[in-house]
Amino acid sequence: MNWISNYVRPKINSLFSRQDTPDNLWTKCKECGTMLFHRELADNQNVCTNCDHHMHITPRARFAALFDGGIFTEVAVPAVVEDPLKFRDQKKYPDRMKAAQKATGEKDAMLVAEGEMGRTPIVAAAQDFSFMGGSMGMYVGNAFIAGVERAIELKRPFVMFSAAGGARMQEGILSLMQMPRTTVAIEMLKEANLPYIVVLTHPTTGGVTASYAMLGDVQIAEPNALICFAGPRVIEQTIREKLPEGFQRAEYLLDHGMLDRVTHRTKLKDELVTILRMLGGLPPAVVADLPAPSKTPELVAPTDDADQSPVVTDSEKA
Repeated sequence: MNWISNYVRPKINSLFSRQDTPDNLWTKCKECGTMLFHRELADNQNVCTNCDHHMHITPRARFAALFDGGIFTEVAVPAVVEDPLKFRDQKKYPDRMKAAQKATGEKDAMLVAEGEMGRTPIVAAAQDFSFMGGSMGMYVGNAFIAGVERAIELKRPFVMFSAAGGARMQEGILSLMQMPRTTVAIEMLKEANLPYIVVLTHPTTGGVTASYAMLGDVQIAEPNALICFAGPRVIEQTIREKLPEGFQRAEYLLDHGMLDRVTHRTKLKDELVTILRMLGGLPPAVVADLPAPSKTPELVAPTDDADQSPVVTDSEKA
């Protein structure tokens, strides 16, 4: 009886007990309410397959889709002073940083990498909105400048993916100083005759919009991205009027000449490759960079049984 109760019954119970399901298997789209399986969502680069709503995507996931084969090398970023102002609100700034680092697995709100995109060598930087709202602090400024310096060193284009709530209030004036610092870095790119492409994603606001996010040679945005300095709610509360529908969204800015393109995330790589190769005076990218069919030597079957290798015709030799 002990054998049945101690061994058999627990085994039977374990077979029929309810299995715990991980919480991150399904994601609900905030726009249409569709439940999306995590693999399906990841395969579509965090874009809803039902309504095309562009959700937040981490820099690593973006780079995995952007660089050829998902292969890239991180660019080292100089360290910064932690908590220079000894700032504290509801939580100490170092504690807030540690929580963000634990949640995202990143050092700060920007990742810089180098690699090839469509066989076109580039240096790219991307902000992580899930890290304290992608806010711009000293580390982000250093990361941007490190990316620019690396692009100049390698003579490569620099591509920036912005996603930020603005300057980081916990660093005060030191965060605002990153605006002129990054602007000077962009001037260095221009002096080196290297393209600077900006891809604005949802949301790009505040000091980031007022600096490096709007200084690109080509300005591209993802669909329906909020791009502004002050947000619509702040403006409405200030002027006490209702703003037009779609105000400060990517399509509105495109219609009013603030952007060059609005491009779906899944088509962004091809768009960037085309633009960068055009700016660099390179021929359009083709699959595996194979020669055109008309330039391939014509092969004919050999007439000598002793030689089994194909030969080139006289017309091709001429």
